[in-house]
Formats: sequence, C-alpha cells, structure tokens
Amino acid sequence: MSDLYGDLDTRAAAVAAQVVRWRQHLHEHPELSNRETGTAALITTHLKSLGLDDIRTDIAGHGVVGVLRGGLPGDRVVALRADIDALPVPDLCGVPFASHAVDQDYPGGPFPVSHACGHDCHTAMLMGAATVLSGLREQLPGSVLFVFQPAEEGPPVDEKGGARAMLDAGALDDPAPTMAFGFHVTPYPKGYIGYRVGNQFGASSLVKITVTGQQVHGSTPWMGIDPMPAAGAILTGVGQLYRQVSAFDPITVSIGHIEDVGRFNIIGQTVTLWGTIRCSVERDMAEVRTRLRTLATNSAAAYNCSAAVEFLQDVPAVHNEQAWMDAALPTFRRVAGDDRVVATGPTLGYDDVSEFVNRYGGLYVTLGVQDAQLDETDLPVPAPGGRGLYMNHNPHFYADDDTLVTGVRLHAQVAYDHLSGALAPG
Repeated sequence: MSDLYGDLDTRAAAVAAQVVRWRQHLHEHPELSNRETGTAALITTHLKSLGLDDIRTDIAGHGVVGVLRGGLPGDRVVALRADIDALPVPDLCGVPFASHAVDQDYPGGPFPVSHACGHDCHTAMLMGAATVLSGLREQLPGSVLFVFQPAEEGPPVDEKGGARAMLDAGALDDPAPTMAFGFHVTPYPKGYIGYRVGNQFGASSLVKITVTGQQVHGSTPWMGIDPMPAAGAILTGVGQLYRQVSAFDPITVSIGHIEDVGRFNIIGQTVTLWGTIRCSVERDMAEVRTRLRTLATNSAAAYNCSAAVEFLQDVPAVHNEQAWMDAALPTFRRVAGDDRVVATGPTLGYDDVSEFVNRYGGLYVTLGVQDAQLDETDLPVPAPGGRGLYMNHNPHFYADDDTLVTGVRLHAQVAYDHLSGALAPG
C-alpha cells in the first residue's frame, strides 16, 4: 500500500505544472455563476482525454461529472467536488495572469469578474486528481466521481443552480457516493490543512427586502411617501439583530446591495435591500429570519411604508462528523505532515458542498495557500516579507501556485483511502 501512496505522489508531481497552467488560464478567464461555459468546456475536454467510463455535462447549467470505475472489486464510491464559478469582484491580486474580464450582460451588471475566492484552484486541482487516479484505475477498488459544480456563489435569483440543482438532476445517482469530499483554499499558511469537527462553515440565506412607498417629485415629499428613510431605519436596526440571539452562537445579517428605480430629483416607489444571513448554528436561522421580518415590516410601517421580506437560496451548514474526521486525520497528516494539520475556529462563511456531505456523508476541510504563519494563538498572520494576508472575496485575494500539488495529493489519497476502506466512519 505504501508503494501505491508513493505512486500517487509521483503522478501528482508529474501533473503539477499542468495544474498550474490550468489554474492560471482559469484565473485569467473567469465566469460568473450559471455562465461557466468556457470553464465547463475545458474540464470536459480534459476528462474525455482520460478515457473515463462516463462524462455527464450540462448538469444544472454547466456542471460536469466524470465517472471512473476502478479495476478492482469494491462497493465504495467517493465523490470529489470542486466549484467552478467566479465572483463579480475586480482582480487586484497583481499577477501577470490577472483577470480583465467584464460580464456586460449579467443581471445587475455589468460586473468585473475574478476568481477572488480560489475556485480556479479548486477546479485545476480536481482536474489534476482526475489525471492521477485515472492513471491508476486498475488498482482502485470502487469508483470515483469527479464533480465540477457550477454556481456555488449563488445563481441569479430568478435562476436555479448549484449543488442542490445537481442533486435534483440525479447527477450523482449512479453510482451513488458513499463519501463526498472537498476542500477550500484559504489565507492560511501554505500547505496547511485546516479542519473543524462540527460546523466547518455556517448556514446561509439570501435576503431580499422590498420597501414600498409612493413615488413623487423630490420637491414635494409630503405629497408622496418616501421609502428611503424606512430603508435607512432597517439598515440601522439590522446592526442590532445580533443582540437578540445568544452571543455564544455568532450570527451576522449583512446588507450588501441597495437599489432603487429613479433619479436624483424623484422620490422613488421602491427601495430593495439585498443581503445575507449567516448563522454558526443552523437552528438559529428560523429565529433570525423571524426577527428580521419583524424589524423590516415594523420599521417600514413607522414611515407609512410597507416591506416585503423574501428568504432565498438557503444553504445548510457544512458539518463534519467526529467519526469521519477521526478516520480522515491519518490521511491528512500523511499528505501535509503532522505539524501542518491544524484545528481551526468556526467561520460564518458558507459553501453549498453541504448538500453533498449531508446526503452522502463525508468531509470538507481547508487548504492554506498564502504567505502566512500562525501566531501564538494559532491565528494566521502575514509572514514577514510575504505578499500579505487577504480573505476570500477580497480583490487582492491570491493563491500560491506551488501549493496546488498538495491539493492534488489530498484529493487522490482521500479517494484511495476511502475506496480501500481505510477512511470510513466506525
């Protein structure tokens, strides 16, 4: 078995340069959620070159699933997942392959587009893992699904997409996974694997609040009803919602976008607030929604307006079970080294990989890709002389290309260990 691990690593090293080229190409040519046509074409072309047993395309938009059936008997099936979409964020990371893409037609746009969350890394690393594992198919007892998921960041609100849509389409039904696995690049020290038992990521919900007044000329506000003060009151009140739930289970409600229809001298009919709820404990979501709805409707009423509150694109928390983690830690330590596998704190980030993990069991962890080091409290801080520390979704977010081979190895060794029975709960 140790020889096979060595073979996996040798093959990962052999494909590492190609993984970097894929990642740089994807970074330079990012595509927003539900618009990942070029990305899906690149993935499909590569998977076809590997001679997989089945390649499913155009799933839930532009999702791709490759099926590799091993040459040895085995009932286990591991689904390795990568998300493929980019963000409406300018690219300020300063690399020669920086994105200059602008999506002129995306709803609400035009938007600059960049891989400011690292999905280009995820996609390239899984393409590399597909290369490695397909080269050893005769030694695999069971099957591997290479799942390239669109719209992780959330599709436009009038469209469907993402992990749940892939499941609804039956993309993973045959063969059905016995484990789902993935990981997210983060501003942690390069090559570090971060894990958390319990909720690795929080629960999320998109919020749309439409405040309605009565349109009128800006010179005669008393002859209409101005929805702007009501919107301002809601914004102010949102900042106090955290005080209405337990301080020991963090929540956030953030309004990220406000829009109206009109011009400078017109008091408009409506103002729409778009935001997100994040809960570290999923059971708090219903309570936070109730309190937000109460805040919005009553604040609007105080200004003689009305408010309609919609909750969209709910995503469950990413939950790692203790038994799964206990089984996986030896694999993680073999890949990264004992001193580079660390427990991390909770986060209010979200990821709809939870749909796969909830249905099939499995794990989701993180991979550090920045010039960072851990301080005395085990929190990441910028490494001296490095490029700094930038969170995901920041325009300056960057990833170290030399770390990508660690991600290829992580996918490949988790897959083999699950198929061979070494990585399974109980």
